[in-house]
Parts: sequence; structure tokens; C-alpha cells
Amino acid sequence: MRTAVSILGIELRRSAALGAALLVLVVGVVALYVAPGRWSSGWLSLALSMREYTIFLWPIALAAGAWQGRREHQSRVGELFSATPRSRARRMLPLLGATALAIGSAYVLVTAVGGTTFVAPFHYLPPGFFGITAAGALSLAGAAWLGLGLGRLLPAAVTAPVLAVLGVLLVVFGAFVRPFWLAAVLSPMYGSLQFYAYQTIDGRVSVAFSMWMAGLALTGAVLLIAERRWLVAAVLPALVGLGLAVVIVPRAEAVTEAPIDPSAAALVCTDDAPKVCVSRVTRGVLEELTPLAREGLAILSRLPGTPAEVHEDIRQYGSGEGPSETGVVLLAVTVDKRGHLAHPASVVPRIVGSLGVTRRGSCDNRNSAVERAAAYYLLGRPPVSDVGVMPGVTGEGPELNRLAVRLWQGLRQLPEKEALARIAEVRQAVAECEDSSELLRPPAR
Repeated sequence: MRTAVSILGIELRRSAALGAALLVLVVGVVALYVAPGRWSSGWLSLALSMREYTIFLWPIALAAGAWQGRREHQSRVGELFSATPRSRARRMLPLLGATALAIGSAYVLVTAVGGTTFVAPFHYLPPGFFGITAAGALSLAGAAWLGLGLGRLLPAAVTAPVLAVLGVLLVVFGAFVRPFWLAAVLSPMYGSLQFYAYQTIDGRVSVAFSMWMAGLALTGAVLLIAERRWLVAAVLPALVGLGLAVVIVPRAEAVTEAPIDPSAAALVCTDDAPKVCVSRVTRGVLEELTPLAREGLAILSRLPGTPAEVHEDIRQYGSGEGPSETGVVLLAVTVDKRGHLAHPASVVPRIVGSLGVTRRGSCDNRNSAVERAAAYYLLGRPPVSDVGVMPGVTGEGPELNRLAVRLWQGLRQLPEKEALARIAEVRQAVAECEDSSELLRPPAR
């Protein structure tokens, strides 16, 4: 055992494994911290971001393996080593082990560097995180082994850079082949495009993808170890790995297309009332959200029958339809790049602006000027443009807010009781998918 560890240590020092691992580490950490907002919401987002960055890391591992694989040819020692009693397999095993250990560990270490942000009791660490990360580390080790074999087979100086380009193409275009289940097998970055904080990669997809990567790794190992006359057989492990992956990967798009981790989406609520709830994965911002959400509920309570709770909206991204809850305001909750509540100034206007109604996706009765005037009357200040206030709003026609201001001024001229009654009518129309455009206009004289 001690001898094996010693041999492995020597191979780490004399090969390009540590240099390749350092390159993976530097590129990975830079990619993470160029856009920390992409993964600051939790462990699942971090794992998916790391898989997305395999667009850089996988080709690096492939090219580094190819550069190392041409070592014997470059040193012209192949004939000398072939005369020794040790078989080629025994000589190459330490190199394979050192390369896989160094590059796989570099991927895990980059993930750990990002994970220091979430080392706190309230951050949810889902079991799926480990499977997604392990599959990513295996994919880099597999790319390095494949590179080693191809570097031995094609020991030209241009092999490594050409393979780096081909690696990018495989990662990118493999993620967009159809059907979806085939893309989930082929590309290490498939499934990493994030739509919500509780998105995951199904464990069965990770297992299938790992089989394909293991097949590629064994193909590389055979290319590195086998005698020339056996090199044709090297393609068999890749074919077997791909075949097994295709057999076991789930076919349902609900599994391969941005699935949800139910445990991550489970709600965590305040102990006292009014109750405020967020998904487990955004538990870290509950304390920041609670006073703002309760302020919004207190303002809404001036209307009859308004909700008494605020829940994070965990309906599936882009569905338009989804389960609605009576007596609850559904609110989209996002986390900024520092792990805090994003857009805190928008929380109260969004809650009040909803008028306590969860709009159905099929309801096309929205009248922004009327609802904005009603909401800002309740807020006690003149209507303003949503640009810079509401997240994701980058532009709107100036006429919209001018109309809202005129309607708001009309409400201000009414007795408070009558104004609130008008706003209650607007809320009722919104809840019943009816047109609310004339409800705040002054009566004709």
C-alpha cells in the first residue's frame, strides 16, 4: 500500500496532472466568481453552475490528457520502456490514477470553494448535490483519460488544442441534440441552465451520464495501454457505456427538463403570525423577508377578505398555470450574489400590487394602470414607474404611469371609505377575471 502511494506521488510530481489540476482550479474559481449571482441561492445552484462551467473545464481536461499522452513519443523512450520486464499496463496505471485523482479533485475543490458561502445551519444541503458533483468530477477524469489515449495515438503538437476545440463542440452541441434524454446522456452541461433555485438533475440521469463518461474513460485507458493491434477494440467500452446509458436514462421530459427537488421546494415558515413561508433552499433570507412581507399584509388588510399569509411562489417556471392558494399571497423570492434577499425595496409594492389575488395563467384581464393606482393609494404615495422598482422590468410606456397617476388622484379626492370600496371592486374583478378598466374612472357628469 505504501509503495503504491509512493508511486502515485511520484507520478503526480513528474506528470502534467498537477499542472492540469491547477488550471482547472483557476479557471473554475474565476468562472464562479465572475457571476456569483448565478449560484448564490444555495447548494443546488452551485452544483448546476459547476456543471455549466464544464463548457470550459471538460475541454481543458481533455487537452491536458492529450498533452500528457504524447510524453513517451516526445521523449523517445517508448522502445526503451518496452524492453523492461514491467508490462505497459503496470507502467501506465500510476499515470491514469494520478491524472484522475488530480483533475477530479480540482473539480471538487472548486465546488468546495464556492460552498464556503453556504456553510451555515439554515442552508439546505440536498442529497442530490453530491450526485451532481460526483458526476461532474467523473466527467473531467473521463475526459482526461480519453485525452491520454488520444495523445498516445496521435502524438502531434496540434492534438491537444484540436481536442480542446472538439471538446467544446461536444459539450455545447451535445446539450442541444434531441430527444432531450439523449442530450442528458451526452453532455456534461445538460440540465445546468437554471430557471429556479430548487432545480436539480435527476439521480437516474446522473447515473446514465456517468456510465457514458466511464465508457469514454475506459476507451482512453485502452488506447493508452493496449498494444497497437488491439487499439480497434478501444471503441467497445465507449459503445457499451453509451448503450447502457441510453437504456437506463428516463425518457420523460419532466425528469430530463429542469426537474424540481421536492425537498428543496418544501416550505419553511415563521412560527408566529402573520405567517411568512419560503422554500427550504431560500431559508437564509426568511428573516430579511418577514418584516417586509408583514408590512405588505398590514397594508392589504385595509381591504375586506385579503390574505393573511405570504408564501414563496414555488410553481414551476414558465407554466403560467399552477396551484393557487386561497388566503395566501404568492411572491417570487430571489437571492442576490451575496446571499441576501434580492430587491428588498420591491417586496411591499409587489405584495400590495397583487391586491391579494393569485392570478390564473388563463386570466387576461390585467389593467396595469388601474391596479397600480389602487395599489399606490393603499401605499399612500403617488404611483411610480415599475422600472427600477420591480425586478426584471426594464422599460414601459410613459403613458401607463401618467394614467395611473390620474386615477390615483381621482381616488384621493374621494372619501376614504368610498375609495377603499372602489379598490375592493377592482380586486374582485381581478379575482374573477373580469375587466377592471372602468372601475376607477370618475362617473360622467
